[in-house]
Formats: sequence, structure tokens, C-alpha cells
Amino acid sequence: MKFKLGLIINPVAGLGGSVALKGSDGAQTAAQAIALGAEPKANIRTKAALEQLIPYQSQIEVLTVSGEMGERLATELGFSCQVIYQAGTPTCPDDTEQAAQILKAQGVDLLLFAGGDGTARNICHIIDDTLPVLGIPAGCKIHSGVYAITPKAAGRVVELLVKGELVTLGEADVMDIDEEAFRAGTVKAKRYGEMKVPTELRYVQAVKNGGKETDELVLADIAAYVVSEMDEDWQYIMGSGSTVGAIMAEMGLENTLLGVDLVDDQQLIASDLTAQQLLDYVANKPTKLVITLIGGQGHIFGRGNQQLSPALIQAIGRDNIIVVATKTKLQALNGRPLIADTGDSELDDALSGYMNVTTGFNDHVLYRVGHIEEN
Repeated sequence: MKFKLGLIINPVAGLGGSVALKGSDGAQTAAQAIALGAEPKANIRTKAALEQLIPYQSQIEVLTVSGEMGERLATELGFSCQVIYQAGTPTCPDDTEQAAQILKAQGVDLLLFAGGDGTARNICHIIDDTLPVLGIPAGCKIHSGVYAITPKAAGRVVELLVKGELVTLGEADVMDIDEEAFRAGTVKAKRYGEMKVPTELRYVQAVKNGGKETDELVLADIAAYVVSEMDEDWQYIMGSGSTVGAIMAEMGLENTLLGVDLVDDQQLIASDLTAQQLLDYVANKPTKLVITLIGGQGHIFGRGNQQLSPALIQAIGRDNIIVVATKTKLQALNGRPLIADTGDSELDDALSGYMNVTTGFNDHVLYRVGHIEEN
């Protein structure tokens, strides 16, 4: 008997990330993102997951949605494919919910979906905890615990299931935030339910830790050290998050908490930049990048900072990436590696290995950026 894999791709997921819109919810936002030059990535990220399953194609039947919501990619990769729902043009959240309803009735073994927290909400509204699901991270906002930590990791989880290995199922929260508040620099997260997911801790992420750093003295030490080391011959891209925000505060500069800013000679040059704007600036002057990790998850790229594109990271170079974090934040990972999920597997390879992390004033630790296959 073949493994019945339900597949739903939200083709506009993540569109707003690279152009600094901080989300893609709603047709108007998606259209605005495309007008600003954003390129759809959800199918590319789903491909990275499904490629892990190509050796098992004879054992899998894919039940999916027409066109860009699953059919095109599954067929292109050679999977046996049954279209269970015809999506509209353009696609919309109702297409996701209608398709999920049919897949629920079909009794698929696992519903694999690509999107962000908005897509998870749509799936949860229909599926609840009636069948196992797993998300491929493709959105701007990934606060929910129903997602694999990378697209490849999602494929690895499905592989375990197809091979008949024992995989524990558990309940995971579906979370989402108010995008309008998010664009204004405020995170207002709300729980919308829970779904049943494979609890392979190597592969499935935790719910994002939204708590702010409590040790203000450590943050002040980190900020003072980074500022003291800044070179006037370089410009600095300042990533998102409260740890980087402390560095901006040390310089007396306004900070886009959930965006990316540019600093030169400790002066704010530009705020809340898009991927293309960052590339334009990097072409004019040597650049360093200051980033932190997402608490509870460990991602340094690919979560909430899609403006930091593969092209930008390659232009800056691994040696010019400054990672900052408190030791408390690193210890909370319980030995799990930092994750670079840039969308470019070759770049993720190049970023792997041990990185220097600034944890205080002239205080550093070496911490691994690893592949999930290695864990």
C-alpha cells in the first residue's frame, strides 16, 4: 500500500520578506510585494523537501492541488500525483481550506504544506488535530511549532514515515501575529489552536521564544564591545531582534526592531531596507553584517530576515558576519546547532562549521552552525 501524502503549497507565502513588508497575508500585500520585485519562493522550498523523497517515489502517492499549489512541482519531480482540488487564479486562503477539507476526507497519512503562520492557521481551521501535518517553512512569520526547521528537514521527517520507522506524534501550537502591529515594530502573538505533528526534535522546531532578554547588563556589554570594534572604513548591516537593537541603542540610533538597517561611521544611513536595496549599498563599500539568533529555535538566517538574501550573504562573506547572543540564549538550545536556512543549499553548506559568537565585552564562544542531517 502506498503512503498517501497530502500536499498544499501556498505559492505567495514569504513574498513580503525580501521587500521588507514583514508578511504576505492578504491579496493586496502579495500584489504589493510582486510590484516591488519579490519573487515567489514557496515552490522552490517545497522542492528542497520533496527531493529527499525521490528515492521513495514508487511508495508514495501525492494528493494535491492544481497548478502552483502542488500539481506542477509534484509532476515535475516525477511523483504519482492526483489533483483533488482546482485552485482559483490568483490563489487565496479559501483554496487552502477547501483543499485541506478534501484531504481530510481522503484520509491522507500526512498533510505536508508550505507556507507561514497564516497558512498554518488556515490548515488548523480545517484539520485541527484529526490527522498528522507538517509545515515546510516558506513564510515571513514562522512562530508556530508545526514547522520543520528547514525544508530538507521536512523531507527527512516524511522519509522516516514512508520507511515505516517509529515516529512519535505530539501536539504543537499554531501561533500567528498581527501583521499590522508587526510592521509597526510590535509582536502580538496569539494561539489559534494545535495540530498533530511528528515530534522528531532534530527536525521539527520549537515554538519561537518571544521573551525579551532579561540580563540587561550582558546586552549592554555586548553592545559596547561591538560598537568599540566598529571600523570607519566599513559599513554595517544591522539585523533584526532585540540583541541587535541594544547595539543600535548604544550608538543612540533609531532601530527597526523587526527589519534591517544600515549604519556607517555610527550614523544611520537607511532603515528597514529591502533585499535589493541592501545589495545596492553593499556594492559601494565593504560591509559587515551583525545578526543574532532566534530564541528557542537557533536560526540565524531564514526566519524573519529574508531581506538578507543569499546574494547579499555571499557578497558580504562568512568572515564578515558578526553573530551576537547571550550565553543564556545559546544554552537554551541544549546543544542544537545554529541553523542557516537561506534557501540556497550550497550557501548553507558554506556557512556550516563553527562560528565565533560575541557573548559579552571581548567575550566569545565558538558555536556550531550545522546540518540537520548531522544531528
